[in-house]
Amino acid sequence: MSLFKYSILVLAVAGTTLLAAALVVPAGTPVLTAVAFGAALATLNTLAAHALVTWSERRSTKLFLGAVLGGMVGRMALMLAAVLVGVLVLGLPRLPLVVSLLAYFALFLAMELAVQHQHARRSAEAR
Repeated sequence: MSLFKYSILVLAVAGTTLLAAALVVPAGTPVLTAVAFGAALATLNTLAAHALVTWSERRSTKLFLGAVLGGMVGRMALMLAAVLVGVLVLGLPRLPLVVSLLAYFALFLAMELAVQHQHARRSAEAR
């Protein structure tokens, strides 16, 4: 799946679920802000991961592993920094932020694995 199509899918899922959250959590509360912040972080993380895999797909194995594994370390560091900014600087409530981030991360990871598995299967059938 192209990065554009994957981005549309991820943004549609994030937008729909955040709309549902806004119906449950009163607007303007720090809890809703924390949930949205966690969703945004997880969304950016999955889009960066998919972009790295897509970019490195036709490269050498060494470059592929460097991009994927190096990208993972870089994304983890940026996520940690962003969570610290959210909690320490913005004063967001910790529990809603962490629950949102982990829930969206798990959802997007499952989506990414399904997309990559489907892509690998199609590539193997084409050979």
